[in-house]
Amino acid sequence: MTLSEKRDTGASRLDLNGSRHRAALQIFLVVVIAHWAEHLTQAAQIWVFGWSRPEARGVLGMPFPWLVESEWLHYGYAVVMLAGFWMLRGGFVGRARAWWTAALLIQVWHHLEHLLLLVQSLTGSNLAGQPVPTSLLQLVAPRVELHLFYNAVVFLPMVVAMYLHRTPLADELARMRCSCRRVAEVR
Repeated sequence: MTLSEKRDTGASRLDLNGSRHRAALQIFLVVVIAHWAEHLTQAAQIWVFGWSRPEARGVLGMPFPWLVESEWLHYGYAVVMLAGFWMLRGGFVGRARAWWTAALLIQVWHHLEHLLLLVQSLTGSNLAGQPVPTSLLQLVAPRVELHLFYNAVVFLPMVVAMYLHRTPLADELARMRCSCRRVAEVR
Protein backbone atom coordinates (compact mmCIF):
# COMPACT_ATOMS: atom_id res chain seq x y z
CA MET A 1 0.00 0.00 0.00
CA THR A 2 1.45 3.37 -0.98
CA LEU A 3 1.64 6.33 1.38
CA SER A 4 -1.09 8.03 -0.64
CA GLU A 5 -3.38 5.01 -0.27
CA LYS A 6 -2.68 4.88 3.47
CA ARG A 7 -3.58 8.55 3.74
CA ASP A 8 -6.83 7.99 1.83
CA THR A 9 -7.87 5.12 4.12
CA GLY A 10 -6.68 6.81 7.30
CA ALA A 11 -4.45 3.82 8.02
CA SER A 12 -1.32 5.93 8.37
CA ARG A 13 -2.39 7.73 11.57
CA LEU A 14 -5.25 8.68 13.79
CA ASP A 15 -6.93 11.06 11.36
CA LEU A 16 -9.46 13.06 13.34
CA ASN A 17 -10.34 15.18 10.33
CA GLY A 18 -10.47 12.34 7.83
CA SER A 19 -11.47 8.75 8.36
CA ARG A 20 -12.23 9.22 12.05
CA HIS A 21 -13.91 12.62 11.97
CA ARG A 22 -17.46 11.33 12.40
CA ALA A 23 -16.53 9.11 15.38
CA ALA A 24 -14.46 11.90 16.95
CA LEU A 25 -17.38 14.34 16.60
CA GLN A 26 -19.73 11.84 18.22
CA ILE A 27 -17.37 11.35 21.18
CA PHE A 28 -16.93 15.11 21.50
CA LEU A 29 -20.72 15.56 21.47
CA VAL A 30 -21.12 12.98 24.27
CA VAL A 31 -18.59 14.92 26.40
CA VAL A 32 -20.42 18.18 25.73
CA ILE A 33 -23.83 16.68 26.56
CA ALA A 34 -22.48 15.15 29.78
CA HIS A 35 -21.23 18.59 30.79
CA TRP A 36 -24.62 20.09 29.93
CA ALA A 37 -26.24 17.46 32.16
CA GLU A 38 -24.10 18.65 35.07
CA HIS A 39 -25.06 22.29 34.58
CA LEU A 40 -28.74 21.57 34.00
CA THR A 41 -28.87 19.33 37.07
CA GLN A 42 -27.28 22.08 39.13
CA ALA A 43 -29.78 24.62 37.76
CA ALA A 44 -32.69 22.27 38.59
CA GLN A 45 -31.32 21.75 42.09
CA ILE A 46 -31.39 25.53 42.62
CA TRP A 47 -34.53 26.66 40.78
CA VAL A 48 -36.75 23.58 40.87
CA PHE A 49 -35.83 21.92 44.16
CA GLY A 50 -34.95 25.14 46.02
CA TRP A 51 -31.50 24.02 47.16
CA SER A 52 -28.98 26.63 48.19
CA ARG A 53 -26.16 27.28 45.72
CA PRO A 54 -23.51 25.56 47.86
CA GLU A 55 -25.76 22.46 48.09
CA ALA A 56 -26.41 22.42 44.32
CA ARG A 57 -23.41 20.54 42.98
CA GLY A 58 -24.76 18.74 39.92
CA VAL A 59 -24.52 14.98 39.43
CA LEU A 60 -20.81 14.37 40.11
CA GLY A 61 -20.71 16.91 42.91
CA MET A 62 -23.18 15.00 45.04
CA PRO A 63 -20.93 11.98 45.72
CA PHE A 64 -17.70 13.96 45.17
CA PRO A 65 -18.19 17.51 46.51
CA TRP A 66 -14.45 18.24 46.45
CA LEU A 67 -14.44 17.57 42.70
CA VAL A 68 -16.92 20.31 41.88
CA GLU A 69 -15.19 22.76 44.21
CA SER A 70 -11.88 22.21 42.43
CA GLU A 71 -11.04 24.82 39.80
CA TRP A 72 -8.88 22.13 38.18
CA LEU A 73 -11.99 20.20 37.13
CA HIS A 74 -13.56 23.23 35.48
CA TYR A 75 -10.31 24.33 33.88
CA GLY A 76 -9.65 20.80 32.63
CA TYR A 77 -13.04 20.70 30.94
CA ALA A 78 -12.43 24.11 29.34
CA VAL A 79 -9.11 22.83 27.96
CA VAL A 80 -10.70 19.62 26.65
CA MET A 81 -13.38 21.67 24.89
CA LEU A 82 -10.82 24.05 23.42
CA ALA A 83 -8.64 21.16 22.22
CA GLY A 84 -11.65 19.38 20.74
CA PHE A 85 -12.76 22.44 18.80
CA TRP A 86 -9.22 23.03 17.56
CA MET A 87 -8.43 19.43 16.62
CA LEU A 88 -11.74 18.77 14.83
CA ARG A 89 -11.89 22.09 12.96
CA GLY A 90 -9.94 20.79 9.95
CA GLY A 91 -12.76 18.45 8.98
CA PHE A 92 -15.22 21.29 8.46
CA VAL A 93 -15.65 23.27 5.23
CA GLY A 94 -17.77 26.21 4.11
CA ARG A 95 -20.62 27.39 6.31
CA ALA A 96 -20.06 24.63 8.85
CA ARG A 97 -16.45 25.72 9.33
CA ALA A 98 -17.52 29.32 9.94
CA TRP A 99 -19.94 28.22 12.69
CA TRP A 100 -17.40 25.79 14.18
CA THR A 101 -14.81 28.59 14.24
CA ALA A 102 -17.31 30.85 16.02
CA ALA A 103 -17.76 28.17 18.71
CA LEU A 104 -13.97 27.83 18.96
CA LEU A 105 -13.48 31.57 19.44
CA ILE A 106 -16.15 31.76 22.12
CA GLN A 107 -14.52 28.78 23.84
CA VAL A 108 -11.17 30.62 23.78
CA TRP A 109 -12.78 33.33 25.92
CA HIS A 110 -14.46 30.76 28.18
CA HIS A 111 -11.08 29.04 28.61
CA LEU A 112 -9.41 32.35 29.54
CA GLU A 113 -12.09 32.95 32.17
CA HIS A 114 -11.38 29.50 33.66
CA LEU A 115 -7.64 30.13 33.54
CA LEU A 116 -8.23 33.33 35.51
CA LEU A 117 -10.26 31.36 38.07
CA LEU A 118 -7.57 28.68 38.34
CA VAL A 119 -4.78 31.23 38.84
CA GLN A 120 -6.80 32.91 41.60
CA SER A 121 -7.41 29.55 43.24
CA LEU A 122 -3.73 28.62 43.11
CA THR A 123 -2.45 31.99 44.36
CA GLY A 124 -5.18 32.77 46.89
CA SER A 125 -5.44 36.26 45.41
CA ASN A 126 -8.96 36.90 44.09
CA LEU A 127 -10.08 39.43 41.51
CA ALA A 128 -11.47 42.73 42.80
CA GLY A 129 -11.10 41.62 46.42
CA GLN A 130 -13.84 38.99 46.04
CA PRO A 131 -14.03 36.28 48.73
CA VAL A 132 -13.80 33.48 46.11
CA PRO A 133 -12.13 33.13 42.70
CA THR A 134 -14.12 35.29 40.29
CA SER A 135 -14.08 35.56 36.50
CA LEU A 136 -14.41 38.90 34.72
CA LEU A 137 -18.04 38.48 33.71
CA GLN A 138 -18.82 36.98 37.10
CA LEU A 139 -18.44 40.51 38.43
CA VAL A 140 -21.82 41.23 36.76
CA ALA A 141 -23.51 37.80 36.64
CA PRO A 142 -23.67 34.95 39.18
CA ARG A 143 -21.46 31.95 38.39
CA VAL A 144 -24.23 29.37 37.82
CA GLU A 145 -26.11 31.62 35.40
CA LEU A 146 -22.90 32.76 33.71
CA HIS A 147 -21.76 29.21 33.01
CA LEU A 148 -25.18 28.24 31.67
CA PHE A 149 -24.84 31.23 29.34
CA TYR A 150 -21.27 30.30 28.31
CA ASN A 151 -22.26 26.73 27.59
CA ALA A 152 -25.24 27.88 25.54
CA VAL A 153 -23.28 30.37 23.43
CA VAL A 154 -20.62 27.74 22.71
CA PHE A 155 -23.12 24.94 22.12
CA LEU A 156 -25.40 26.81 19.71
CA PRO A 157 -22.81 27.48 16.97
CA MET A 158 -21.39 24.00 17.54
CA VAL A 159 -24.78 22.39 16.84
CA VAL A 160 -25.35 24.63 13.81
CA ALA A 161 -21.90 23.64 12.50
CA MET A 162 -22.61 19.94 12.98
CA TYR A 163 -25.98 20.26 11.24
CA LEU A 164 -24.48 22.14 8.29
CA HIS A 165 -21.65 19.61 8.17
CA ARG A 166 -24.16 16.78 7.83
CA THR A 167 -26.21 18.68 5.22
CA PRO A 168 -23.60 20.39 3.01
CA LEU A 169 -24.29 22.30 -0.17
CA ALA A 170 -22.99 20.66 -3.36
CA ASP A 171 -19.76 22.72 -3.43
CA GLU A 172 -19.15 22.00 0.27
CA LEU A 173 -19.71 18.28 -0.27
CA ALA A 174 -17.15 18.32 -3.06
CA ARG A 175 -14.56 19.83 -0.66
CA MET A 176 -15.29 17.49 2.25
CA ARG A 177 -12.52 14.97 2.93
CA CYS A 178 -13.77 13.44 6.16
CA SER A 179 -15.76 10.33 7.02
CA CYS A 180 -18.89 12.46 7.42
CA ARG A 181 -18.96 12.87 3.66
CA ARG A 182 -20.41 9.37 3.20
CA VAL A 183 -23.33 10.23 5.48
CA ALA A 184 -23.88 13.55 3.68
CA GLU A 185 -23.79 11.87 0.23
CA VAL A 186 -26.65 9.57 1.23
CA ARG A 187 -28.85 12.58 2.06
